[in-house]
Parts: sequence; structure tokens; C-alpha cells
Amino acid sequence: MKFIIDAQLPFSLADWLTKKGHPSTHTLSLPRRNKSTDVEILQVALSESRIVISKDSDFYESFIVNQKPEKLLLISTGNISNEELLKLLEQNLTSIIDLFKTHSLIELDRKDIIVYR
Repeated sequence: MKFIIDAQLPFSLADWLTKKGHPSTHTLSLPRRNKSTDVEILQVALSESRIVISKDSDFYESFIVNQKPEKLLLISTGNISNEELLKLLEQNLTSIIDLFKTHSLIELDRKDIIVYR
């Protein structure tokens, strides 16, 4: 699976996911870098079949109303260090990948993976 990482998440997450076998890009790699709009991020996600990873509730709302992006991992941990975030993802990555085979909206908080139907 391929991912696009939104601006409020660390660039290191894209590198980490790529090393885990999931080609990933960060908004810093886009032409407008972290000034990329949600629409620009959605266009990349659609054209490159990428799952959006974001903390931004706007993506959640867009998914609910417009079914865009096609797949979304919503990170709802609140403030968390980059190290803690990567550790949390390390613990849950296999489950998240498996869930995305049959689901389109998944939320990760500090304790749970929440799957939306």
C-alpha cells in the first residue's frame, strides 16, 4: 500500500513507511510543500492510489460527505512525540494494512484502532 502524509505529521513517517515496504510521500515532497491544499493532496492520493494519513479533521469530514479521499488513516492521538507516533504505528501497522484491504476509514488513537464501516 502507498501513502501520502499530511503536513502536521513528521516527514520521517514517510521514510519509515517506505522502509517497511509501503512507498510513501510527504507534503514536503509536493511542489507547494506544506502549503499544499487538501484538494492538492486529494489529487495526489487519487492519481497515485495513495492512502491519506492525517490528523486533520477536514479530511475526516470530506471522507464522510464526499467519500474523498478514497482511503484515510486518521491519527487522533493528540500531541505525541515523533518517537511515540512511530512506536504506536510499529505496534499496529500489520493490523492497519490488513484492515485497509476491506475498509476505507480507519482511526488510530493512543489505545485503539477504530474501524468505520
